Amino acid sequence: MKLRVSLCVVSFLSSTGLAIAEPIGRYECSIVGQVNQQPVGDKEGHRLVDLLSSCVGVDGLFKGATYSASSVSEWDGMKGTYVGGTGVVRSPGGLAVNQITEGVGSVVMKDGKPAGSEGSGKGLFKFASGTLAALSGKSVRWEARPIGFNRYSLEVTTDK
Repeated sequence: MKLRVSLCVVSFLSSTGLAIAEPIGRYECSIVGQVNQQPVGDKEGHRLVDLLSSCVGVDGLFKGATYSASSVSEWDGMKGTYVGGTGVVRSPGGLAVNQITEGVGSVVMKDGKPAGSEGSGKGLFKFASGTLAALSGKSVRWEARPIGFNRYSLEVTTDK
């Protein structure tokens, strides 16, 4: 019964022209160095956060690839907005550059204490070649979830 309902939903979405985002790949990432937090100075908890990440592709098109990324976000207390970010994907026979075009984040709490942050948004592959050439000019969605101290999982899907 569950399979039939799922197939009906997929058939309905397909027939109405709505598309379902499909996975492109997933990374496991580590924050490199320190997370830099700069107070904006206008009110308590308002700050800019910038960080560098190093990632390894674990699923999909990015399996075995490396990803070097940087991002800047503006935080007001527990909520954030990504204001910039870029990254370079390197895989055997392929190279790509992506850019964060929008995103939001929030602090994840565990046992009453901050345990990292999660975020989601959109991005654009500004350049891609070789085995990653199909990504060139493609808009994507991204979703990040904490998986440990200074570590997170980053999933990239089609922007449909």
